[in-house]
Amino acid sequence: MGQIRHSSSLRTVEALVAGIRQGDRASLARGITLVESTRSDHQQEARKLVSECIKIPRPCSLRIGLTGTPGVGKSTFIESLGMRLLQKGHRVSVLAVDPSSTRSGGSILGDKTRMQELSAASNAYVRPSPNRGSLGGVARNTLDSIILTEACGFDVCLVETVGVGQSETMVSDMVDMFVLLMQPGSGDELQGVKRGIMELADLVVVNKADGAMELAAKLTRSEIVNALHLMIPRRESWSPKVVRASAATGYNLDRVWSTVLHYFDKLEKSGEWDALRADQRRKWMWREVSHLLLARLDRNPASHKIAQLLEADVLNGSIPAGVAAEQIVSKFLSNP
Repeated sequence: MGQIRHSSSLRTVEALVAGIRQGDRASLARGITLVESTRSDHQQEARKLVSECIKIPRPCSLRIGLTGTPGVGKSTFIESLGMRLLQKGHRVSVLAVDPSSTRSGGSILGDKTRMQELSAASNAYVRPSPNRGSLGGVARNTLDSIILTEACGFDVCLVETVGVGQSETMVSDMVDMFVLLMQPGSGDELQGVKRGIMELADLVVVNKADGAMELAAKLTRSEIVNALHLMIPRRESWSPKVVRASAATGYNLDRVWSTVLHYFDKLEKSGEWDALRADQRRKWMWREVSHLLLARLDRNPASHKIAQLLEADVLNGSIPAGVAAEQIVSKFLSNP
């Protein structure tokens, strides 16, 4: 029976790899569903799938993360930019990470509704994925999903995150460029963005910068430029840029894209791009190690039992949390 299951699993992975290699979006969708599954047998198949897909030779794609305060118009901006990129001959994938409820685990998954035109385009692929409470607003398997979309022939991958927060910086560890969207307004808009997010931004786009908001957008841009001058650029070859644009009218979207291409040109010529990709792989390897260890610990009967007892002690204040954590880990290591 085990041999039959293994053969069936192998055929499933081989079929998905073949479909993804041919650029089949249905195969890509099934592959990402496999990657996101929490079932242990699916996780084994997913590792095989990603291991095979990473070997498929493709030109280096552009991995771009986008974040911004709620209401800034991320989805509208992505659809408008994405449609322009399709006209330029690109194949565009959008991994829109949707917020999960920490209570029910459910998510809205409404990005396809907000990107109807882009979702229907033959050379685009829009995938909303629940973050399942992942730190950083990015689904744990998003990097694997990026690898699958690249293997499927998508040369631009846009990762839309759940919104600005202190832990949102995790997105910068899986993309080559980090774009922060902001909207026109007073200094309150700038104050609402964490300094850590600003320091990670390679490009800041002031969206909705047209009509009655044009003057406010110019003022906001000046404020952001001044703020960025006080921060140390994270790339040796690039200083962050600020561009006004409007997703609704298309104003300056071509300039946004030319700035993106200029950034990647600088990154490639300086040799930073290769180093950046290597650093992405290293960081996500260790994040996966942490996740697997926590999952193993949670399934360990002895560790789980002592954890429940110690948690009660922590709640009533009889022992510090750090001491309890050390005892749980010690128990796990002595009986893995």
